[in-house]
Amino acid sequence: MTTLHNPLINGFHPDPSVVRVGDEWFLATSTFEYLPGIPIHRSTDFENWQLIGHVATRPGQLAVEDVPTAGGAWAPTIRHRDGVFHLVITDAMGRGMLHFTATDAAGPWSDGDLILKHDGSGSIDGIDPDIAWGEDGTVYITFSGLILGGEGAGQHLGIQQVRVDLENHVALEEPRSVWSGTGGQFPEAPHLYAVDGRWYLMIAEGGTERGHGVSIARGDSPEGPFETAPQNPLVSARSTIRPIQNTGHGDLVIGPDGDWLCVLLGVRPRSMTRAFSALGRETFVTAVRWEENGWPAIDPVQLNVRPGTRVDIDFAETRELDGEWIAVRATPVSLVDLEARPDAIVLHGDGRTMNDPRPVFVGRRQEHLTCATTARIDVGDGTGGLAVRYDERFHVEIEAGKGVIIARAVVADLVQEWTAPFSGGVVDLHIDSRRPEGSGGFPRTSDVFHLAATVGGERIDLAQVDGRFLASETAESFTGRVIGVYALTGAVALLSWSIEGDDE
Repeated sequence: MTTLHNPLINGFHPDPSVVRVGDEWFLATSTFEYLPGIPIHRSTDFENWQLIGHVATRPGQLAVEDVPTAGGAWAPTIRHRDGVFHLVITDAMGRGMLHFTATDAAGPWSDGDLILKHDGSGSIDGIDPDIAWGEDGTVYITFSGLILGGEGAGQHLGIQQVRVDLENHVALEEPRSVWSGTGGQFPEAPHLYAVDGRWYLMIAEGGTERGHGVSIARGDSPEGPFETAPQNPLVSARSTIRPIQNTGHGDLVIGPDGDWLCVLLGVRPRSMTRAFSALGRETFVTAVRWEENGWPAIDPVQLNVRPGTRVDIDFAETRELDGEWIAVRATPVSLVDLEARPDAIVLHGDGRTMNDPRPVFVGRRQEHLTCATTARIDVGDGTGGLAVRYDERFHVEIEAGKGVIIARAVVADLVQEWTAPFSGGVVDLHIDSRRPEGSGGFPRTSDVFHLAATVGGERIDLAQVDGRFLASETAESFTGRVIGVYALTGAVALLSWSIEGDDE
């Protein structure tokens, strides 16, 4: 019997899509402005998942270098046909709607082909594309008709569909409107499935916040017409006390025991009013049952956390970055010097702060609701530090250099700093995310950051910062927390890294 862990993939891993190939499962998620883009996780039992690679690892595959915050890689669909993996996605405010292929899900993946409008005038206007093949081999791209730029920007056109010449990556027709849900806002994330002679169209509606849910319809053809299920939404956490909220944007797959499953996104909010989701949208899973009337039923998403984890990296022993390191609008390998020192990786600061859209910063997703991170750095004559980032307007950090240690909180246009004197080059910087102390049994926020430094064996506690300011509801971000090291000026060497967390 398969144990369904929730979260299935911890931390910033939204918009999951999954495909079964033999006795293996491959799962893709969104990355927005971060690179490498679109991680691929693999499992042989649906319980244990391994990051095996990314789709976008080279310049040009995604044009995220200059996308605005929240642009970039939105909502992939991953499928497999005739020995080839197919992934379609929108590079929002970047290249447009793209189709990638690979014979090995670990990569390398193709450069990505733009899916053109019928008249060839540019990318199809839409997000969250799905790819499916009819019985005769016809390729269908079904998508949410959101106009991202130009005249009508921001307008939602509902769920649309086109037949596509996949060899030339051009639509064979103007977009047709298909079933767009039960009236909830932002119909999106469509997926088409052929099951027992019928075609099912599953979508998300209600918005990706507290109103989020999954709805479904069916028809005799992938083009419809579609009949609405009587029990919609199939799953939603809205107006409930469930610890996992915002559940939606689902994808169906047959699991290890032959039973159907649905992977979907959700958040784990905390505080007295459960108002703040520190980690952003994560990947969850729940069971699916097919009723006698031919409609699927999806179980509510149940919390079932795994034990805590710890990662320790000594860069005197490890000379490469593993796949969990990511960077903002740049690849980590383009920012890190692996040859400058035998005992460290080095970042070279050029004056860009964490407020910059492209900071000299490499990090890893915060995977647990509470965690403790320590980075041992040698700033030499430079300046750098350890930061938790939501975006360039919401971050906290502890910085060393030029004779001072600075703890800093940046909340939109509000900045607060705490300082302590510092001499030398090597320093341990600490950022701990801890549960808040309750007041009358009711926690007042999601968590509290404790910012500190250890110099010459002495720990210096500089500040405590309310964690609600780095939550998806405050930052209004589609991403999540990323913890990492940055360089402001000079050569900043990362000697070792340690992060330990749990979800108690």
